[in-house]
Amino acid sequence: MHHPVEKIITLMLAVSLIGMVQLSVAADENPQDDIQQQVIAQTMNNDRLQAIIQRIDPEFTGTLGHWQIKVDNIGIRIITDARADRMRIVIPVRKADGLSQEEMYRILQANFDSALDARYAIGKGVLWSTFIHPLSSLNDKKFLSGLGQTINIVRSYGKSYSSGVLTFGGGDSNELLQKKLIDELMKKGQII
Repeated sequence: MHHPVEKIITLMLAVSLIGMVQLSVAADENPQDDIQQQVIAQTMNNDRLQAIIQRIDPEFTGTLGHWQIKVDNIGIRIITDARADRMRIVIPVRKADGLSQEEMYRILQANFDSALDARYAIGKGVLWSTFIHPLSSLNDKKFLSGLGQTINIVRSYGKSYSSGVLTFGGGDSNELLQKKLIDELMKKGQII
């Protein structure tokens, strides 16, 4: 049996080869139109995002553009605005009232070096974990990684404050990373 990483690499190579064959066939017909169609087909939209969400949590609630899911009993909201070309993942961490100066300082340090693509933010009296990205340039891998990072900074709040991917070496955080969740989401959310 192949290792999951080998399966992903094999799938990526197959998709690349198919794409090259399609491009060479299309070049004989009308290359500009076919290349443009392939780019549009790869563009993220609400339907495609919902298909990924459904693979992660078949019991999700909501409608196109506003979903609520659970991963490991953590409630997550995913919100899009197609007209503004934005996608946002948000998870409440705790009430913002009562955050000490030391906690605020540590959160800002994490936003600099260990939260990476996910971020801590405060809005409406709540400390949130969030990942924000343009919708159209989002791909499956970026979405799944962003989701995993957003969950990880909720889980690591008060400890390592880490998204579980990498730590920027120029910062203050140098804790254990939580890459396992992101790997699991990648397996669940992508068709292998």
